[in-house]
Amino acid sequence: MSDGAIHLLVGTTKGAFVLDGDADRSRWSVRGPYCGGWTINHVVGDPATGTLWAGGGGDWSGAGVWRSRDLGRTWEPTKLTTGELDAWAAEEPGFAESLGWTDQVAPFGEDFSQVWSLGRTGDRLYAGTKPASLLVSDDDGATWAKVKGLTDHPSAQEWSPGAAGLVLHTIVADPQDPERMWVGISAAGVFATEDGGVTWERRNDLADPADGEGNSHPAAASDGHTGFCVHHLERAAGQDGLLYQQNHHGVWRSEDGGLGWRDVTAGLPSTFGFPLQVHPRDGRTLWTVPLNGDTEGRYPPDAAAAVWRSRDGGGSWEALRGGLPQEACFFTVLRQGMAGDRRDPAGVYFGTNTGSVFASHDEGETWTEVARHLPTVLAVEVLEPGSR
Repeated sequence: MSDGAIHLLVGTTKGAFVLDGDADRSRWSVRGPYCGGWTINHVVGDPATGTLWAGGGGDWSGAGVWRSRDLGRTWEPTKLTTGELDAWAAEEPGFAESLGWTDQVAPFGEDFSQVWSLGRTGDRLYAGTKPASLLVSDDDGATWAKVKGLTDHPSAQEWSPGAAGLVLHTIVADPQDPERMWVGISAAGVFATEDGGVTWERRNDLADPADGEGNSHPAAASDGHTGFCVHHLERAAGQDGLLYQQNHHGVWRSEDGGLGWRDVTAGLPSTFGFPLQVHPRDGRTLWTVPLNGDTEGRYPPDAAAAVWRSRDGGGSWEALRGGLPQEACFFTVLRQGMAGDRRDPAGVYFGTNTGSVFASHDEGETWTEVARHLPTVLAVEVLEPGSR
């Protein structure tokens, strides 16, 4: 049973952190860093068991997934690929001993350098990598295999890297159907499976132009597709086919599981941004953090921070600024840097590349800085023990 506590799982460039909140979300404490100081791109948890997983790595360490069975107090790594450290330590036993390095089996050799995203559906745990591939584990992250249906997709030769490389950065599951899932890849777009990953369909088509939405995209080849540089993907809870994405040119909505997308950016101050969060019960309410543009610095417009909320599926937007810095604010919120809880009213959280974490327990009306001076925040997720 839960005592009402809530935990923010934070991935940073210098390890994983856990922010422990009390039942009314008014007091927070910070634990960490964990995971050996690795770059941790994403942390997720199982609310039923308190098990956490953290994915990350880099050229030096190689890639891996860390697991904790005690809400993040202790961790054990599962190494997936080798890094520069392994090659160096293998040739210099004294150096290896000084670092406490041990020769670990890396089942994927040098196939990828980082784990970028994690997702759980049913009894399976998934991991997205850089360069882009999808892994699956049936034993809570102890062993992994490639999802060949996506890795060997006919379009794979056309995938090209975004500014951060070719990364599989978002994994979205359908809680009602563990065989159904969507992933986002930069810069290849959105892919969906209806059969547990055996086959995948690329879903980047614009909505039918007959509805008056037009049939072009400013940041893509104008051949009826959205931009392939999708930044983040969210599914609306309780809404069978309702999806949202932030891509390299705005916020887009699909009513049919990604088969057709329409632009809902009008009303936002910019077409560029990274994160999205959808309300846990109202699929027409969502939040985003627009930035001033791709080449203009990637910070809040006019250097004044705001989270923008829509209550009508992107039909209109309002700026929420209470408690956020309104002068000389140059932070960035990255693609996995925003999350929400399931309470009423819903809580919303985001982390910045300047090491702050902000929290709202009134659906974005007001904000409080609950952590500061952390390393660059790469991802924020919420764990509510005992919730589903």
